[in-house]
Amino acid sequence: MNPSQPIQWPLLDLALTHPSVSSTANYEQLEFFGDAVVRLVASEWLMETYPQGTVGEYSAVRKVLVSDRILGEIASSYGFDRYLLIAPQAKIDLSKQLSRLADVLESVLGALYLSTHTSELVRPWLDLHWQPIATAVLEDPALQNYKDALQEITQSRQKLLPTYQVSQPLILASEDERFTAEVFLQGHLLGVGKGRSKKAAEQEAAKVAFFKIRSPINPSPEPIEPIELVNDSNSLNLASPSNSLSNPLSEDSILGSNPTAKPIIKRST
Repeated sequence: MNPSQPIQWPLLDLALTHPSVSSTANYEQLEFFGDAVVRLVASEWLMETYPQGTVGEYSAVRKVLVSDRILGEIASSYGFDRYLLIAPQAKIDLSKQLSRLADVLESVLGALYLSTHTSELVRPWLDLHWQPIATAVLEDPALQNYKDALQEITQSRQKLLPTYQVSQPLILASEDERFTAEVFLQGHLLGVGKGRSKKAAEQEAAKVAFFKIRSPINPSPEPIEPIELVNDSNSLNLASPSNSLSNPLSEDSILGSNPTAKPIIKRST
């Protein structure tokens, strides 16, 4: 951060004040604004880094980059929890810790954006963290949206939608295993996953099911190199999805036919 920039320090004070400390002077409004700022900056960064990307690819990557999980991890890496003003009774609620840190990061970035009305002070907090995450998403055949990818396969092959059952254990082993999800297709258990939220647990279960169905025919693609922002003729190509089948539902048809996979970004040769 450049100390010569006209930073509005009172806004930063608000950005680091939890609603449990004050019902009026807290980070809620800045968090609302910062949420939009982060989405804007993520869009800007994606178009600069992957200039030949499609809107669908941008949307898939941005969804991950601006998620509470990623923003919370970034905030934790900067030690934001040490500077947050928060009441003791709210601080001990570990189930909300990650989303709370994500809110704080959005608030701080919102305050920095309002200080200059540009992304100049915002980008340094995010860019280096986003590159390896974006690379991992683009190398994933499901673009890390396993529920949608699994649904595409089951719809194209059996014209059916998977169903999910979520439970919460009486004894909690860890916050990352707060919920357990099972995914079924017409009575067949395809996968089980755990997560700190119902949504996260369902994604983990869908991930297991997706690779269980996909792996016999479509092994994981070879890793691709990150695409750097350069002025050359490199372009992005989409692998053609495999053909779908409409066989009746059976264990063999679930695991043995060609699934429809998400397109993968690859550097052209």
